[in-house]
Amino acid sequence: MSDKRGWTDHPLVQLTRVRYREFFREPEAVFWVFIFPVLLTAGLGIAFRNRAPERTVVAVVTEQPAGGRVADLLRHEDALDVMLLSDTAAKEGLRTGEVALVVVPQRGRSLEYRYDDTRPESRTARLLVDDALQRASGRRDRVAVEDRLVREPGARYIDFLVPGLLGMNLMGSGIWGLGFAIVDARKKRLLKRLIATPMSRIQYLASFALSRLTLLFMEVGLLLGFAILVFGVPLRGSLPLLVIICLLSSLSFASLGLLIASRAQTMEGASGLMNLVMLPMWIFSGVFFSASRFPDAIQPFIQVLPLTAVIDALRANILRGAGWQTLAPELTIILLWMTGSFFLALKLFRWR
Repeated sequence: MSDKRGWTDHPLVQLTRVRYREFFREPEAVFWVFIFPVLLTAGLGIAFRNRAPERTVVAVVTEQPAGGRVADLLRHEDALDVMLLSDTAAKEGLRTGEVALVVVPQRGRSLEYRYDDTRPESRTARLLVDDALQRASGRRDRVAVEDRLVREPGARYIDFLVPGLLGMNLMGSGIWGLGFAIVDARKKRLLKRLIATPMSRIQYLASFALSRLTLLFMEVGLLLGFAILVFGVPLRGSLPLLVIICLLSSLSFASLGLLIASRAQTMEGASGLMNLVMLPMWIFSGVFFSASRFPDAIQPFIQVLPLTAVIDALRANILRGAGWQTLAPELTIILLWMTGSFFLALKLFRWR
């Protein structure tokens, strides 16, 4: 009897079809292979889109009468954004990286430039400012200048990056750590056995959120300690306030992890939901670069993301020493996400 099987019945073809079916039945695989590269490319493409040349921010100290005249001369330079500040405000702006150069008019026609020569934008600002003033004075070096180099942590990229990495770490450990634990227990039918116990649903969910606190201090201390000791990252804010920010942030992300895992039945489904929730925050919340790079039209969406509020609060506390009043908006957003996610998880949670 002859074999009448077609090429579609060949074992290799059948096995290949099975591999395709297995792949497309896994949301996580589809997400990382197809959707994630597109979203990441779109997000980074928007953030680093072609833009007009950025204006370098410089400050002119107003204590001296010549401050206004110097500022007027510099405003003719298109590449400069000139601010008139007091000496104290100018020092703060230079310390936090908000201005690249401070111009201090001295007696007579001399000037003093204050800047950090390790920052490329500061060196560029020094050249632009001096060129503009010398040109305004006839290009004969009639303006005597004096450089005062200011090197202080707080304006470097590593200083900007560490709070972002800390916030991302709090989010990942809170959402992934708790979400997968609950889904794994549900998948193994362990949750089903807990129905007969006198333990309430809120006690069960709260235990997951509270368990995060035992590792929080080690998690935050290790990262911040390494950054401070190795890279000299400043810690200018109140330490108790920093602890509270990390505490509320950890509980907020833990509550979000509980919400994601409240109905998920499989590890693949939970992983897909977690990626769907976390990906926009990875891209838009300013972990590796400022969220202000994105268009103004989507800024309201970015500002209400929990990771954006966490990173903004951490940077304000660590780099600028911001207090309670300054951080009130960010702390409010974190609290709203924490309470809203937890009570919604409590309502949606299923044992089976």
